[in-house]
Amino acid sequence: MTDFELNASDSEVDSDEELQEAFAKGLLQPGLNEVVEKTAKNYINNVAELKIKLKEIKLKLPWVETLDLVTTVAPMAPDIALQLQETAIKRKNVKENTKGKQAYDPTQDPVLNEFKRENLLHRQAQAAVMEGIKKLKELNIPTKRPEDYFAEMAKSDEHMQKVRKNLLAKQAAQARVEKVRQLRDQKKIAKRVQTEAKLKQASDKREMLEKLKRVRKGKSSDLDFLDDNKGKNNNKGKGATARSAKKRANKDQKFGFGGKKKGSKLNTRESSNDMDGFNSSAKKKPFNFKSQNFKAKGKKPQRPGKSKRKNAKR
Repeated sequence: MTDFELNASDSEVDSDEELQEAFAKGLLQPGLNEVVEKTAKNYINNVAELKIKLKEIKLKLPWVETLDLVTTVAPMAPDIALQLQETAIKRKNVKENTKGKQAYDPTQDPVLNEFKRENLLHRQAQAAVMEGIKKLKELNIPTKRPEDYFAEMAKSDEHMQKVRKNLLAKQAAQARVEKVRQLRDQKKIAKRVQTEAKLKQASDKREMLEKLKRVRKGKSSDLDFLDDNKGKNNNKGKGATARSAKKRANKDQKFGFGGKKKGSKLNTRESSNDMDGFNSSAKKKPFNFKSQNFKAKGKKPQRPGKSKRKNAKR
């Protein structure tokens, strides 16, 4: 038998003996375990010893190092008081208009008490700030940061550049996804419009054929639908003609125009009277084909002699 098994058997024997002793004393009842006697806790509030211990652990530091303040709450602002009153009236109406018509007690309202508690904390902090700034000014300690203050960041510029690149990459990816979604939606809309146009065209054609069949059979003599269709075709032709005319004009402007060329360069009264660009001294200058203009005649500079060229190289 191992040591573990021996220890387990010994503990079982001890527990059995304890149960037998408790049963002999009458501490055990049928269906219940052993009743443990409750000992009353004695709380000691030794104020003198606590004060002595507080003096031992208290550090004698200047007030600037601790900034501890004991203040009362600041006065309540008028708008906050009005808001508190309106909240109390709303809560009272809610309680009285519910089923059962409960009596409203503002001191027991958790919503109103929470609002009052937050207001007290805010007012106490406000009073502490006002008194603390006053003491700091008395000690000639500045409370405002100078305009030329340089606050170095906790993270390096390289790290912030990585963060910036990551944010820009995420933004670009989001923009791409949004653009793809818009293109997909546009394709769906274009396909839907195209399908509706084809269906409408097919229905119009079917309706026209049915009317034409009725006219052929002699069941109807109304031919207005042919005039309507003719008008639609005419409008379509006008638009196509206008587009082709504009295209033709652009081509004529770029490449010239077809038709008769003979006599197109003859002078007319308008061309003879047009003196724009006429230069009386142009014929006295040779025409430069590279620059497309006339240049004044002049001799080429004479090449220097051999000795002058050698001296220039030196």
